[in-house]
Amino acid sequence: MKAVMEYFKKNNDAFLGDMKTFLAIPSISTSDEHKGDIIRAASFVEQQFTGMGLKNVQQYPTKGNPVVYGEWLGAIGKPTILIYGHYDVQPVEPLELWKTPPFTATIRDGKIFARGTADDKGQVFIHLKTVEAFMKTKGELPVNVKFIIEGEEEIGSTNLAEFVKKNKKLLSCDVILISDTHMQGKKMPSITYGLRGLTYLEMTVTAAKGDMHSGTFGGSVANPIQVLAEILTKCKDPKTSKVKIPGFYDDVVPLSKNERKELAKMPHDDAKYAKELGATKTFGELGYTTVERTGSRPTFEVNGIWGGHTGAGVKTVLPAQASAKVSMRLVANQDPMKIAKLFIDYVKSVTPETVKVNVKLFDNNGHPALTPIDSVGMKAAAVAIKNVYKTDPYFTREGGSIPVVADFQHLLGVEAVLLGFGLPDDNLHAPNEKLDLTQFSNGLQTVAHFFHEYATLKK
Repeated sequence: MKAVMEYFKKNNDAFLGDMKTFLAIPSISTSDEHKGDIIRAASFVEQQFTGMGLKNVQQYPTKGNPVVYGEWLGAIGKPTILIYGHYDVQPVEPLELWKTPPFTATIRDGKIFARGTADDKGQVFIHLKTVEAFMKTKGELPVNVKFIIEGEEEIGSTNLAEFVKKNKKLLSCDVILISDTHMQGKKMPSITYGLRGLTYLEMTVTAAKGDMHSGTFGGSVANPIQVLAEILTKCKDPKTSKVKIPGFYDDVVPLSKNERKELAKMPHDDAKYAKELGATKTFGELGYTTVERTGSRPTFEVNGIWGGHTGAGVKTVLPAQASAKVSMRLVANQDPMKIAKLFIDYVKSVTPETVKVNVKLFDNNGHPALTPIDSVGMKAAAVAIKNVYKTDPYFTREGGSIPVVADFQHLLGVEAVLLGFGLPDDNLHAPNEKLDLTQFSNGLQTVAHFFHEYATLKK
């Protein structure tokens, strides 16, 4: 390991130079105008793979953006790690809020600023350069590695699941390693072991064929805004915040005593948390802490509601329709399609005969993901972090969703280790995105130790 660590130190400037070249490519996947940049970014990754000494390097076309693959399978009898990341990035608007150009990587105050630094090019680079260090100093790795770097994560990884289905043998592995999350702080290293899933719907309540005068028709026809509000309030208990949809909790994997113990170690103050958010007080499901609620428990939220007259002035209207968008964050082992059906059935059962209701399911649904904290991958990651950060990591669950993680787990049948090196203030998807250079350096060392520890523990 000493030679690898020395390689990191000697080549730090070269690493940053290569990263700046990567970051300069505006590979924005949400815009067709950047199709050429997407190809440039994929080709850059392909060249990095080849230069590192990986084999079977190639771009695989999909219905959308290409997937870049490379492997090194020279560690006979050792486990195989599949490393996932993405080369596409978010749009940069509003441009005027950037202190420096978003695609001209700039280093200041020990941080590198550019779109894609933390999400996810900079973190992908941690893995690229760790493998390079082993190959250049030892000519081999302590484990077998396979890379799959895609270009559609920022648009929902639309074609990745199909690619994985068709290439299960190519991608077969013992564990998946992903760096696309963050730690709790520079001195608070953490490992994400769970992600919530998502189901998203829109419901519309219709009472009449058109808007009506509230004086002439008020009292004779149901008001869809009120009916909609009544339906929504029947979905969640206002005191306990429990979701009241029948069967909603049936498949939820409860928090174990060990998990609750680990989550309780996370420094958290409800009053400070509420103040930072500008909230009066925290609120959530009875019987759980805020840390538990925001990552480990399912939710029901109204994301938007509209109907009738919402403009300036007075308009005495009895609206014909009212609509709302709702989302439910899910935890293992909840199925988004099953939950969507439970919601639709429940809504129809509580809708009065005076109105009609229509529920639309959106296609950005995702399964939750969970990796036991006592799994081999998690143990190896914990030891690796302690070797570098000199303290035990916190184990956390992320409240958001990364559907591709669950796709990998379901399709390949292996666990995922979410070993991210970003920080909470890295401005993901916002102006002045950054990656702390200390985290980059620590990331290199941690991944190197992870390779070694996983090879030792996985027998």
